[in-house]
Amino acid sequence: MRKKIIAGNWKMNKTLSEARALCTEIQSGLAGGLPENTISILCVPGLYLLPVKELIGNTSSLFVGAQNSAAFTDGAFTGETSATQLAAASIPYVIIGHSERRSLFGDTDEVIKTKIDLALEAGITPIFCCGEPKEIREAGTHESLVKSQVEAAILHLDASSIKKVVIAYEPVWAIGTGLTASSQQAQDMHAFIRSLLLKVYGKETADSISILYGGSVKASNAKELFEMPDVDGGLVGGASLQAAEFLGIIQCA
Repeated sequence: MRKKIIAGNWKMNKTLSEARALCTEIQSGLAGGLPENTISILCVPGLYLLPVKELIGNTSSLFVGAQNSAAFTDGAFTGETSATQLAAASIPYVIIGHSERRSLFGDTDEVIKTKIDLALEAGITPIFCCGEPKEIREAGTHESLVKSQVEAAILHLDASSIKKVVIAYEPVWAIGTGLTASSQQAQDMHAFIRSLLLKVYGKETADSISILYGGSVKASNAKELFEMPDVDGGLVGGASLQAAEFLGIIQCA
């Protein structure tokens, strides 16, 4: 059975003291444990990775993750952090290919592919993001775009490597806009992504990979989304910055 995963993407938010307070509040809310086969990941600003990891300690259900990693292993790349460095700090997860990295920082499909390969080589689980902007959805070519993103970034991997990847579908038109894909729209795209995996790797492998929904997930819509057969949790943005809201989403998994 594939895992249910609720990952919070804090983006560039919170001071260190606020980050510690939020992490502590989330931990307190999870004191009774998570639903069966469910894990949560706090993807925090790079400066806070080690302090939050120290607060979390060694648990089997709550983890820390990075929001990005470099397309290089080392060298003269000011401001970058490599997957090797994250692995040396025992950071188990990293978001790669988020729509903001694509649109604001120019991460191409080829760069994203390189980052995923380096993360896997370092022993880190990549959370690979794919998804379409509003104009592509309205044109009806969203499946074609997502197919090209998936093919470029991960379908070159062998079966053992692809099983270590988490996929997050993020309809870009529903990020930070208050809009949310309907549960059926989410299911349709998740099923489409799983069909791409099926064609290359077979049913057993395709069925083992967690595909998360990332588009204005809230406690009020999480249950309906997570009940869809191919939606395996969420990549949560703004709602992950509020402990009560994030905990409410986790309880829907």
